[in-house]
Amino acid sequence: MVELKNVNVHYSSGTDALQDINLRINDGEFVFIVGESGAGKSTLMKLLLREVVPTSGRVFVNGYNLAKLKGNKIAKFRRSIGVIFQDFRLIQELNVYENVAFVLRIADQPMKFIKQRVPYVLNLVDLAHKAKSRPKELSGGEQQRVAIARALANDPGLIIADEPTGNIDPRLKYEIVELLQEINRCGTTVIMVTHEHDLVKYFGGRIINLDSGSITFDENIGGQNEDE
Repeated sequence: MVELKNVNVHYSSGTDALQDINLRINDGEFVFIVGESGAGKSTLMKLLLREVVPTSGRVFVNGYNLAKLKGNKIAKFRRSIGVIFQDFRLIQELNVYENVAFVLRIADQPMKFIKQRVPYVLNLVDLAHKAKSRPKELSGGEQQRVAIARALANDPGLIIADEPTGNIDPRLKYEIVELLQEINRCGTTVIMVTHEHDLVKYFGGRIINLDSGSITFDENIGGQNEDE
């Protein structure tokens, strides 16, 4: 569960990045976070990852009270979240298998578990046949699916996808969202940040709009795909 109570974030530059945010996302939800550039989306994501702390208010994620989280607990907390970035952030020197295995190794997972888990998540994203390929040998869509597999590696309860369709072929954007929805249907909470309103209109669901640091819309809407 994600919950923000009366959250404000004020930067020393004078910017009020978030203002009086009250938000609850229950386990198992799929939520789109939308808003123009500068609306506060990036600050919200940084709050959920404990990269920034609120100026006031409280933030709870996966059972952790982030305001009270000590430095030596932050790494453990972050392992409960899978993050998918717009620019993939794959390690170019490693192949697909090694990129996914890397996050398990830094989490001190046993080798037996790694050898079972990596093929499993690669199969989920239909990339088992690309296990030995390097990132540069993959298309943008395939690289993003590797990033999704990596986010799934530690079996997180929550996935945060930050503009996951921003750097891939327009034809593949719907495929990536469909994959995230499949993951969500298996029980994982998904928060997807996007500026692509065509995707939001097509898929529908819970839409949260940020504008100038405030939530201006939080509703469930029907998607165009429901009519097809």
